[in-house]
Formats: sequence, C-alpha cells, structure tokens
Amino acid sequence: MTIQQIPYHPYTPPADSETAARAFYEIVNQRRTIRAFSDKPVPREVIEQVLLAAGTAPSGAHKQPWRFIAVSNAELKHKIRMAAEEVEREFYEKRASDRWLEDLEVFGTSPDKSYMDTVPWLIIVMALRTTDDGGQVYYLNESVGIATGMLLTAAHHAGLATLTHTPSPMNFLREVLDRPEHERPYMVIPMGYPADHCTVPDLQRKSLDEIALFKD
Repeated sequence: MTIQQIPYHPYTPPADSETAARAFYEIVNQRRTIRAFSDKPVPREVIEQVLLAAGTAPSGAHKQPWRFIAVSNAELKHKIRMAAEEVEREFYEKRASDRWLEDLEVFGTSPDKSYMDTVPWLIIVMALRTTDDGGQVYYLNESVGIATGMLLTAAHHAGLATLTHTPSPMNFLREVLDRPEHERPYMVIPMGYPADHCTVPDLQRKSLDEIALFKD
C-alpha cells in the first residue's frame, strides 16, 4: 500500500533566494539563550502556532515521534522547578566533571531555576519511543532534534525568547506530568518574553569557514 501523491506547492519567497536567505539569517542570528524572563503573558494562540510549526518537521517514516506539553499552570511549573533544581544540585555537586564545571563557569550557571516560576510557559518536549498505538518509530533522536530546532526558531520568529534545559536524569518529568512510559523526556524549554534587565554573554558564533566546507 502506498500513500497517494499530490502536487507539491513550494514556498516562494518575496525576494530572490539569496536575498531571502540573507534576511532569514539576520533574523535567526539575533536568537540567544536567556535566563531572565518577564512574567508578561504570552497568549495560548501564539504557543499553538509555534508548536504547529515544530510539528511540520520531517521524521523517520513520518511517524512524528514527538509530543509537546505546554505548561502555564503556576503550581505545575513550580513542581517542575523544584524537581529540576534537585537534579541540578546533584549534577553540580557530584556528577559533573571538573572540566565540565570549568566550561560552565564562564556562563554563571547554577542549580537555581527560579525563572521557571516567572516565565509564562514551559514547553516539555517528549520523544515517543513508540507510536501511541505501540507501533515502531525510526530515527527518534534525529526526528525530535529537528522538531525541537524548528520549535526554537518559530518561537524566536514570534518574538519570544527561550532556554534549552536538559536536566539529567529527566524521568521526574514523566512522573510530574503523569505521562505514559513510551514518552521519554527530551528537553525543557522555558518560553516567553525577556525581562527588561535581561543580558546575555558577549559571544561570537563560528564563522562560515569554521562550520562549512564546500566541494565545488
């Protein structure tokens, strides 16, 4: 059995491809990870559109092995914060290597996740080990990784700021959110507007020569 084929209608940018690509780069190049969020509300409708954009990602055999849990409930956000901080304290005090801690020191990170109480939304990305009806999935990490990247880009395009948080282990998320065994916590993404006093490290991204190689 094969899927019916339909005509493909490609997106046509309003300018030539090079101009469009350059303009998009200028937009996404402003994206930064932040840790100081405003409590300014973000309408659910905005989050819905961001998640719909993430859901357009390609996936192995089109199994779409992701679920995005959007949390705005203050009590639930606080529970997630408390559990995440417990895991993070163990990481910083016991599990992280000296080299890892040294690499993190310049960013001033710590187990404190108080921004989770402030930010209007926490997006919990779940990777589905199987489909909801028990079917096989393929290229799970690759598929969910692409969808997560598209989620971050869509949020940025909507004027929102984000943080990628990967506490380890993350099983507490499944328990707090009462999710089934086949959903594996993949990432926690606080999402909202930056605080007025928000600052970010003065970092430089790698140049094109450092990240790309052309074989003309």
